[in-house]
Amino acid sequence: MKLSIAIALVAFLALSTGTCALAQSTASPTAGNGTYIASDPLSGVRYNNRYDLSLGMAYDHMKAGANVLQGANLGGLDLSGSYWFSKHFALEGSGRSYLGSSGAGTAGPSVVHGPYVSQYLFVAGPEWLGPHNKHGALIAHALFGGAYFDAHLGNVPPATENFYYNQVAPAAIIGGHMDLNRSAHWVFRITPDAVMTHYTTPFTPAYSQYDVNFAISVGVEYKFNKKR
Repeated sequence: MKLSIAIALVAFLALSTGTCALAQSTASPTAGNGTYIASDPLSGVRYNNRYDLSLGMAYDHMKAGANVLQGANLGGLDLSGSYWFSKHFALEGSGRSYLGSSGAGTAGPSVVHGPYVSQYLFVAGPEWLGPHNKHGALIAHALFGGAYFDAHLGNVPPATENFYYNQVAPAAIIGGHMDLNRSAHWVFRITPDAVMTHYTTPFTPAYSQYDVNFAISVGVEYKFNKKR
């Protein structure tokens, strides 16, 4: 009987030792260099920054004259910045520069075919933060200011092309931003807008015309460290 008890005790101790050794050998690969550490680059997104600045490649469609059937497709840059008073409201300013070619509104020996035209917009206004989370946000804005139109015709009068003359005119931009956060500071930004201008024609009698056209820019935004 004592021999049976001793054999059983030895077997129990051997089994316990083997189980502990197996547990140690199983747990060891999870430590050291093989350990997986989860990271979240968006964990710092808070929407509490005071300033931000964005720069994008921009596209703008416009008509270079009141009776020009062919629209001008312009490319350029969109530089915008915001000052946030609160989480949802800010003052935004934007400067946009566009350049491209346009069809002429008339035909004749003195008409310049495919002349370059440019449009510069300088606007500011309220900005509102809409639905948002750490992944992205929808932002609306209504910006007002001026537009400068330049027909690069040299000595050819704008009336020859049926163009607006070179001028500064009232302008408004209604639209917003679609933001995709990449980190606490960097954002991928798409900005679709409706651009409204009020240019005057050089003809006699002169008259003015409201134009509404589409514009969009794609670029990046940087949120500065300073908090509200």
